[in-house]
Amino acid sequence: MAVGARSGHDEPEERPEQLAESSVAMRDDSAGRQDDAADAEGEPGQSDQGAKKPRSFWKELPLLIGIALLLALLIKTFLVQAFSIPSDSMMNTLQRGDRVLVDKLTPWFGSEPERGEVVVFHDPGGWLEGEPVPEQNLVQEFLSFIGLMPSAEDKDLIKRVIAVGGDTVSCKEGGKVVLNGKPLDETAYIYPGSTPCGDKPFGPITVPEGSIWVMGDNRQNSLDSRYHQNLSGGGTVSNEKVVGRAIVVAWPVTRWATLPVPDVFDQPGLSQALTVAPGAAGLAGALPLVLWRRKRHTSRHTAR
Repeated sequence: MAVGARSGHDEPEERPEQLAESSVAMRDDSAGRQDDAADAEGEPGQSDQGAKKPRSFWKELPLLIGIALLLALLIKTFLVQAFSIPSDSMMNTLQRGDRVLVDKLTPWFGSEPERGEVVVFHDPGGWLEGEPVPEQNLVQEFLSFIGLMPSAEDKDLIKRVIAVGGDTVSCKEGGKVVLNGKPLDETAYIYPGSTPCGDKPFGPITVPEGSIWVMGDNRQNSLDSRYHQNLSGGGTVSNEKVVGRAIVVAWPVTRWATLPVPDVFDQPGLSQALTVAPGAAGLAGALPLVLWRRKRHTSRHTAR
């Protein structure tokens, strides 16, 4: 075999045309895979153009403030409202400068004031006559409008409900307040050193239906129902004048406390309805027994 001759098993050399076709095929295959990936993930350029940029915080701030003010106004009108204590008439339960939250929701569902509750009510007429109205600046007026501060123009009072419609209440000098024939032990809430009514005895007074008789816990420093018996209503307050029940002392934080009904108002026989009802209740309980005995007697005679 001549030197330099190729063996029959040697691979033929690849032609230039074949190399070109192979590289083109490889590029086409790579481009196809890139197109598939782009279709699956979306084109970055088109995605960026289609997405909306979020608003900046400063552009959304007025909207957030508007919503907050609207909610505050709705809460003030229908749910709760803050009131400031302007005097010492409810010490020590409430002190001058306290802020209380008043429940305004339950009256919308027909709830009426109950004995022992601390309530805020509009001036029934003449109670605050001659009292100066404090001036408020623009900020205070705005806070009053949204319910974060009481309005100076609203002549409101805060007292404790002692008697409700149908109750008979009285107090003799040196004695206790008597409600429906039951003396009240008020040591749990009246101001230490105060007498129940030593400065202004009254009664007996029957409270008209739909009204309440109110007194301050600081009896010797409270112009309450006792001092307005010469006015329309005889010192009582119509339930329609009641704004709501004070439920909690919210400010200052060191004075935070709830305002529950004292236990003395839960004593048996205090309700006027219970004092007049036993006869009717006995009759209602005896009537079925009488009818049963009569029916049994009749059936015996019929059997004979």
